[in-house]
Amino acid sequence: MKRFFCTRFFLLLLYVLCFISISEAVQPGSYRVTEVNDGDTVTIRTSSFIGIPFKTERVRLIGIDAPELKQENWGRKSKRYLKKLISDNDWVVRLELDVDQRDKYGRLLGYLWDNRGRMINELMVEHGHALLYTIPPNVKYDERFITAQKRAQSKKVGVWHKGGLQKSPHQWREEHPR
Repeated sequence: MKRFFCTRFFLLLLYVLCFISISEAVQPGSYRVTEVNDGDTVTIRTSSFIGIPFKTERVRLIGIDAPELKQENWGRKSKRYLKKLISDNDWVVRLELDVDQRDKYGRLLGYLWDNRGRMINELMVEHGHALLYTIPPNVKYDERFITAQKRAQSKKVGVWHKGGLQKSPHQWREEHPR
């Protein structure tokens, strides 16, 4: 009887491990955000087993560059705003991928959408909490980001406010390498 139980347990474990490895590739769809890492990166839960989170992935929002967390108070403001957008959506977002699906750090690259059909990446730029940041070939929504940044600049919101961000996040990273 004990041997029968061990064999069944082993087969069940083998099945679960095979299922998880088959479903490794993240597909477009709805995901629960488990953490907002900064103003342009979140962590999503990509799989679970009996309600227990099993695998998470970091997602870098395509088309935007938010101030770094150590970059004056703008990095913290950007992270707070992204957290508000996601929490207002009950921590569930729809993920859309583009041509390149991962960056050099292994993060997924994606567009995040809320339950009202608004692109979160675009909202970050439009409200002055991130800058336009284009890296081909992921250029599907570039025109939307250009328009959003022009609106933010004309309204002088967020980093575009008088006395706003002194250096772009890209410039800041060059001066403060990891």
